[in-house]
Amino acid sequence: MKAYLSFFRMRLVNGLQYRTAALAGVITQFFWGFMEIQLYRAFYADHAAAFPMQFSHLVSYIWLRQAFLALLNTWTYENELFDMILNGNVAYELCRPASLYGMWFSRTAALRLSRAALRFWPILLVAALLPEPFRMHLAATPLTFVWFILSMALTVCVTVAFTLIVYFSCFYTVSSDGIRAILMPVTDFLCGGLIPLPFMPEGLARALQYSPFGAMLNAPLRIYSGDIAGRAMAETMLLQVFWLGVLCAIGYWMQKRGMKRLCIQGG
Repeated sequence: MKAYLSFFRMRLVNGLQYRTAALAGVITQFFWGFMEIQLYRAFYADHAAAFPMQFSHLVSYIWLRQAFLALLNTWTYENELFDMILNGNVAYELCRPASLYGMWFSRTAALRLSRAALRFWPILLVAALLPEPFRMHLAATPLTFVWFILSMALTVCVTVAFTLIVYFSCFYTVSSDGIRAILMPVTDFLCGGLIPLPFMPEGLARALQYSPFGAMLNAPLRIYSGDIAGRAMAETMLLQVFWLGVLCAIGYWMQKRGMKRLCIQGG
C-alpha cells in the first residue's frame, strides 16, 4: 500500500505544477458552462414543464460538471502509458516490486485529482456568487452533501477503472488511435457529459442509469442537484460499488492475460 501511495503522491505533486494550464481551463470551462446555461434557459423559457429536471437542478449539474471536468471526464488519458505498451517500455514497469494494475490505478487517479484541484474551486466560487437564475445553490441538506462526496469518490474510482480497461486493451491491438477515437465521444455522451441522462429517451436513460456509464459522472452530479434523492441515492451508490468491482475485475484480468501474450524485443 505504501508503494501505491508513493506513486499517487509523486504524480499528484507533478500535476499541481501546471498552473497556467489550469488557469486557461478555468476560464474556458466557466464560459462554456455559462453559455450552456443560457442555451437551456432559452428552451426552459416557454416549455419548463416539459423538461425532466428543474432548472435550478440543471444549473447545479452544469456548474459541477464544469468544475470537476478534469476529475470525472472519460476522455483523459496519458499518452505515455499507451506508448509504454506499444513500444515495450512497460517491461520496466514490470520490474517494480508492485502490481502494475495498482501502480497505474494510483497514477491515473492522481493525474485527475491534480488537474481538478487547481480548477474546481474558482469555478464553484464564481458560480455561487452569480445572480439568479445562473447561481449554483448549496445541496438541499448536509446529508445530501455527504452522499455527494461519497458518490464522487466512487465515481472517480469507477472512471479510473474504466480508463485502465482502455489502456490494457492496447495489449490486443497495434495502435490505440482507433479505440480512443471511438470511445472519447461515445462514453462522454453515455455518462451524461453532453446532456444529463434524464433528457434522453426514457428507455435509453433507464438502461444507462443501470449501466457502468450511469455510475460515472451522472451519479454524484444528480445527487447534489437533488434530481436523485431519498432511497434512489442509496441504490445509485450500490450500483457504483457493483460496477467498480466489475470494471476492476475486467481490467485486472485483461492486464494479466495481456502479460502472457506480450512480446518485447522478440522475447
